[in-house]
Amino acid sequence: MEGRIPATGPARRRRRTVAVAYALMTPALVLVLGVLVYPVGWEVWTSLTSFSSRTEGGPAFVGLANYRNMLGAPEFWRGLATTVVYLAMTTGARLALGVAMALLLARPARFRSLVFLAVFLPWAYPGGVTVVAWYWMLNPPLITSYSVFAGNLKHAVDGILGGGAYAFLSVVLFNIWRGGSFIAVFLLAGLNAIPTELFEYARLETRGGWQRLWQVTLPLLRPYIALAVFLSFTTAFVDLANVWLLTGGRITFPVIGTYAYWLGIRDGRFADAAAYSLSLVPLLAIALVWLFRWFDAPEETPA
Repeated sequence: MEGRIPATGPARRRRRTVAVAYALMTPALVLVLGVLVYPVGWEVWTSLTSFSSRTEGGPAFVGLANYRNMLGAPEFWRGLATTVVYLAMTTGARLALGVAMALLLARPARFRSLVFLAVFLPWAYPGGVTVVAWYWMLNPPLITSYSVFAGNLKHAVDGILGGGAYAFLSVVLFNIWRGGSFIAVFLLAGLNAIPTELFEYARLETRGGWQRLWQVTLPLLRPYIALAVFLSFTTAFVDLANVWLLTGGRITFPVIGTYAYWLGIRDGRFADAAAYSLSLVPLLAIALVWLFRWFDAPEETPA
């Protein structure tokens, strides 16, 4: 009689390791869910109603009407396209800059501690202060020769790329400057966790630095790169405060987050704002599933 084939030793150990990992994550998971369940549930319910300060009486259940209106609005698709471009540009640039700085910091050199401090300072410094400093640097409040130069630069960029392009590039540059330092320190910790013997073997087996980078260093850093991309993507995903402050509280370019804030806080259309903010959840979920599969790739079975 045929029976079930018992699991092999490596497969059983892998399942046990995964079970232990989830058990250790349970307290933090319970805390996070306890904090998030109510606001997320309220937002989902609000998106299914007619909740608005413009209407009299209580909110009425309207089902998916707000989502249908959102999908039929051209500003939603413009905002979605801008949001995707913003996430792709900031994540890609932060990752490239972080990898480069991590590789440089991993090399022994004089004043390495000072360079490490300079790299880590943009992320460690309070965000509110740096946002104000960047806003004054890009939009000088006083009339000087520099303010004239900044104004001419803004008009030139907007004239070539369209209205709002200067503000968009300013926000992208600030996000890269602030987030690239964190990814650099994060990947530097990953480099230090890799045994040095592997890099010594790689120097013997590869022809040059670029080959060693693409065939050895980056594959070994894959788990850390996946986590770095995850952190970069999620921080850029919720980067409403920096976008709002750097644009002076105006929608100079369409982004889903700022448009949802405008609908809810400025216009009182809370149901529409909830639908707009929840519209990015599928995009974030797809990205996180892909990153998780890349981070936890299935192990190859021996022939």
